[in-house]
Amino acid sequence: MIRVAVTGPESSGKTTLSKELCQAFSVAYIPEYAREYLEKTEGKYDQNDLDQIAEGQLALFRKHTGDVLITDTDLTVLKVWSEVKYGKISDHIIEVDQKFHFDLYLLCLPDIPWEPDPLRENQDDRWQLLEHYRNALLEKGSLVIEISGTREERIQKAIEAIRALMK
Repeated sequence: MIRVAVTGPESSGKTTLSKELCQAFSVAYIPEYAREYLEKTEGKYDQNDLDQIAEGQLALFRKHTGDVLITDTDLTVLKVWSEVKYGKISDHIIEVDQKFHFDLYLLCLPDIPWEPDPLRENQDDRWQLLEHYRNALLEKGSLVIEISGTREERIQKAIEAIRALMK
């Protein structure tokens, strides 16, 4: 199975790209579990909630069957979120992150307009957060392709990267 994670700062096009890629490769869309979780809590959370979100995201990954998995986020988001907001990453998130390997990370750059959403928190520091994502992905030593540009350019670059893995 080829595993692809779409990641990056808030409002960087992760969901749009993930859905387009799932359609292009005829695979089930795996959403960001944090959104579902935070909608239930009306956006209120603490660091312990991030551990529960990690478990929920991992459960969604494990449900997938097929030759290609494309997911709208991975545990890198929780690692960055935890580190930036709370100054540390829980042992649980680190442990859960190590349980699920991705072959390719598509790192979405925040070069598109911010889209307001009641669950989003970081409108003014998306580029700073991008550096946290880069560093976290470098630590993993995985293949990372940066995704930027227009919607069409993003989709094309991502499709090409995934097809290259399939060869």
